[in-house]
Amino acid sequence: MDLSDFNTSGAFLVGLSDCGEKVTAAGGRVSTQPGTALGIWAKSQDDEKNANLIDKVTRSGHNSVVEHTYYNLVFQNVSAVVEQFIIEFRLASFTVKSRRYVDFSDAGFYVPKFSDEKMTERYKTHMSKLFALYAEFTESGVPKEDARFLLPYCLFSNFFCSVNGREFLHMLRAMLYGRGSQYPEIRALGEMLLEQAREKTPGILHDFEERSANAKSDVPDLSFINIPKNSADKPSVELLSYTPNAAKLVAQNALIEYTGTDTNTAAQAVESQETVEKVIAALVNSDRPRALESVNFTLRFNGISLSELTHFTRHRMQSIEIADLRRTDRSKYILPASVRENPDLLEKYRAAFESMRAEYEALRAEGYSDTDLVYYQMSGNTVDIVTTLNARELLLFLRLRTCTRAQWEIRTHAIEALHLLRGAAPEIFKFYGPSCFVDKCPEGRMSCGRMAEMQELFSK
Repeated sequence: MDLSDFNTSGAFLVGLSDCGEKVTAAGGRVSTQPGTALGIWAKSQDDEKNANLIDKVTRSGHNSVVEHTYYNLVFQNVSAVVEQFIIEFRLASFTVKSRRYVDFSDAGFYVPKFSDEKMTERYKTHMSKLFALYAEFTESGVPKEDARFLLPYCLFSNFFCSVNGREFLHMLRAMLYGRGSQYPEIRALGEMLLEQAREKTPGILHDFEERSANAKSDVPDLSFINIPKNSADKPSVELLSYTPNAAKLVAQNALIEYTGTDTNTAAQAVESQETVEKVIAALVNSDRPRALESVNFTLRFNGISLSELTHFTRHRMQSIEIADLRRTDRSKYILPASVRENPDLLEKYRAAFESMRAEYEALRAEGYSDTDLVYYQMSGNTVDIVTTLNARELLLFLRLRTCTRAQWEIRTHAIEALHLLRGAAPEIFKFYGPSCFVDKCPEGRMSCGRMAEMQELFSK
């Protein structure tokens, strides 16, 4: 695979565990063969034998050994639709070019392979106008993090992804046989990755097509349910469900873990409100607050922009449900204060979203598929999500997202979520807030310098 073209579009395997499939094969041998780990490693140097063993082990359903091989991937000049699809794979690491800080005026955009050349030109003309408008807004002083709402979701994204072999196989199956296969762009990228990975790790990818073709659908069929249209406005954040007696359960489990006391004694100890709060305070101020993982909270965030969605998805330790992007309501969008305050820009901003909505509706009426029209939405269009996080992940989420350096939209939602969580489990969430409230500010020279103000604000 030629990696010398810095402007080409595609998905590229740029790195692999330096021992390739050897460590996976050794993992397959260690549980069933005598000898030390290093002795088995010494016997796992034959590539052909390793490939055969991996095929045998994984056909028996023992797929965890594949996690020992690690893939480093580059996604270059792919659409934001691809970015959102890929970063939903939680057992992977991502670094994405930020649209808060980088100027995307000349980033370029993905063009679907329309059968009609006139349609292709129509598409290019429409999207180019949005990039020109984005440039106009940034030149007028609108912050990039606000101007980005005008960027269409076909914009070129560039990011790195590192993933273990098992999650990589899940990713490929979703791209080639699952929900991603409906999108020509995603399917083509999956084919690129499969070709490269098979060359480097033939054992792990052996008979990939045969094993994947009959896999269960990764989208449940709910067509039998007739759901009426929404009839009322929704709050921005809803707390749908949470573990009852959350604080007592966390404190009880912490006492069991760190003191070895029996369950009844621990349960009696946490009848004291003072004990509960002291235990939770100690957990929050420790580097391993695992007992916080004992309790879960399910939140619904309504009307978040597609730009904000990427901030949510980056949190790995959560169960997040995101609506199919083909169903996005193009008439709903975020309106930042920096635009609202300028009548001329406000008119152009609203007109851009209305133009995108009208173009989408017109093309849909002409018979174009929602798969091709998924690119006819803007980063400021909104979706609803539901996510379940344990209290430990919420500690991280709220430390980052209630900080003054967080993007304003997600900060607003995070503060509202914290308000609801304090109402549900005040003994836990009274200790939560930005890093400067929980512990100390980690931002160094980038600090807002408002620590005393934040301490007072989040203490209320």
